Amino acid sequence: MPGRADEIRLKDGKKLYGVIVAYEDNMFRIKTDYGFVLVEKDKIASIIPTTPAGAKEGESSAKKKVPAPAKSAPSAEPAVASGAETKPDATTASAKPPVEASKREKPAPKITNAAVKPELPAKTAAGSGSAPALNTAAPTSNPALTAAAPPPAPPKEEPPVNREEIQGNVYTNYSHGFRMFKAPSWNLNEDARTALPNAIVAMGTFNESTLLVVGQEKTKEPLDVAAKTVEKRVHEAYENYRLTSQRKTMVGGQPAIEYRYRGLADGHDWSGTLAVVAHGSDIFTVLGMTYADTDLIQIQENVIARSIASLDFTAKQ
Repeated sequence: MPGRADEIRLKDGKKLYGVIVAYEDNMFRIKTDYGFVLVEKDKIASIIPTTPAGAKEGESSAKKKVPAPAKSAPSAEPAVASGAETKPDATTASAKPPVEASKREKPAPKITNAAVKPELPAKTAAGSGSAPALNTAAPTSNPALTAAAPPPAPPKEEPPVNREEIQGNVYTNYSHGFRMFKAPSWNLNEDARTALPNAIVAMGTFNESTLLVVGQEKTKEPLDVAAKTVEKRVHEAYENYRLTSQRKTMVGGQPAIEYRYRGLADGHDWSGTLAVVAHGSDIFTVLGMTYADTDLIQIQENVIARSIASLDFTAKQ
């Protein structure tokens, strides 16, 4: 899958073309055609992502501002173009003060089959600070997993073994015939996948501050109706849920409906993108979400957008 180079404009007027692959010691590590370059964050004026293939002209032309410098920040993902229309939220959560890496973000508890059932309850009480949970006394701290749960079903059987592989930054699933971009710092989350009957793959950062789940809905409903049903489940998984944009689009050459939203869960403000894709007689869902209360939100949102835009249903089974 071909890479994309972003345009990085410096405050002294110079320009670099490459992909941001890391952020450490207040410096961006940029991969160019000539090798790796380190650039201090406060010397960057703007980052202009390249529009993904197939995106309409002008949809990703807006410049992305570089986040304000912080004393310390975790490693960043490559900054890439989302290729999607975005209606910015009216509010932006302020970044938390830097802390030690071991205390920066509280890892979400592991999710086991015994602690998860596939039926969503009503919203949690406002201000409770706990994450949305499935129909069980043991809560799950990840709203993406809650939102991806299917309607009530017969007793759950163990999901079939995936025929899958990872080559570089490409994840391929031969069992379901698709491939997509996987960020270098993302790992497969097998606990999350096996906990949800309709989840095909779950991947993200080690502490689940950024997570992406691909699922498959068994439904005879048309795309518009199926998408609204899935979006409603996402809505119920958050407190203070705000839908910031909705549009019809194409993902992997298939018709799709994309929702972008913000919501509160597990004491964090989350930024999420849900894509519901019609593929043959099935409905695929791709739900990516990340902490919105850190100064890396722009980079993580771009990585999620790149993963969704890269979905390709031509993998041979």
